[in-house]
Amino acid sequence: MRLSLAGWVGLVCAAGLGGCASTPPGDGVARFEAPVRQWVTDPAYYLQSVSGHLALLQASRPVAQWLDDPATPEALRQRLVLAQSIRTFASDVLHLPRNASYTRYADLQRRAVVWNVVAAPPYALALHTWCFPVAGCLGYKGFYDEAAARAFAASLPASWDVGVYPVPAYSTLGWTNWLGGDPLLNTFIHGPDGELARLIFHELAHQAVYVAGDTTFNESFATAVERLGADLWLEREASDEARQAYRVFDDRRQAFRRLTRETRSRLQALYAQAAAEAWPTDRVETEKAQALETFRQRYAELRASWGGFAGYDPWVEQANNALFAAQAAYDEWVPAFEALFMAEGRDFQAFYRAVRALARLPRPEREQRLQALASGLSAGHSSDSTNSM
Repeated sequence: MRLSLAGWVGLVCAAGLGGCASTPPGDGVARFEAPVRQWVTDPAYYLQSVSGHLALLQASRPVAQWLDDPATPEALRQRLVLAQSIRTFASDVLHLPRNASYTRYADLQRRAVVWNVVAAPPYALALHTWCFPVAGCLGYKGFYDEAAARAFAASLPASWDVGVYPVPAYSTLGWTNWLGGDPLLNTFIHGPDGELARLIFHELAHQAVYVAGDTTFNESFATAVERLGADLWLEREASDEARQAYRVFDDRRQAFRRLTRETRSRLQALYAQAAAEAWPTDRVETEKAQALETFRQRYAELRASWGGFAGYDPWVEQANNALFAAQAAYDEWVPAFEALFMAEGRDFQAFYRAVRALARLPRPEREQRLQALASGLSAGHSSDSTNSM
């Protein structure tokens, strides 16, 4: 799982672009309601954001320097050459921004660039949101230090569902291209060829279109671009071996996402019924626990069919409302964006223009248009969808 803007917002606020005001989150949340929005004003948080991102930039060097350095391991050299080919494809074929991003590389000597904290009420799939100048309100809060992220998570009200997860990459939306842009990182450079392409396309998509405060729109759009772009790149540029490796990797991901979507739907129905009928807390808690246990059992069956692949184990171990709600941001409008791409004749430039037009609409109208697109795709491809499951 990957979210953008995990830490760079501190650079914006610290520079004085926008004022920050505080809205206290309170000591707890209603059982079936979303937590309130909270403006982030803690100077220490913005300091870690600034220092963390600057440290990342300082650790990076142009890819050309890494390639010319005889000390660069051959395996890394090959990945960097591939990444530059993917970067060119992104601009030449997908018409994603052509700039300094992903032309530098940094080894951060850690497994993630940031760790995100997400939180939700005990009986609702609605994320607590933290608000930042320029970036708007986001359903997560990012930290460059894992211990700091876990300490913050532990400080949140005990009644909330809270999750902490590693993030391999984030986007600064092009704001730091004058400093060298978003670099390639050791946290994702060694993934399967198709996965590397997918991630670069996703993060560059955030530079193409971004709506402040609408995480689901932003992430669903970027996910649609990554999927469309990866399919095209694999078809035109990848080896048979790379296509097969990605197919295995992506089949696992799609199976896991189907399982999370089904569980999410079950939990949503459960909470809606519990709220409508005013169930006592112990009954809601029991039903929730049963839904999560069923999820874990079904995941165990999937895992067994994967020959022991355990990549989703950490997510499953802490699965709760916060993580299911965060995952929804990547899924909800993807079918709508894919339908829009088809409607624009599979032309990426026309597609981006149409998405920007959607981005300018008020949020209710934007979501109404997206729902209509998704509904039209579902009605027109119901048999295909059934066969693909």
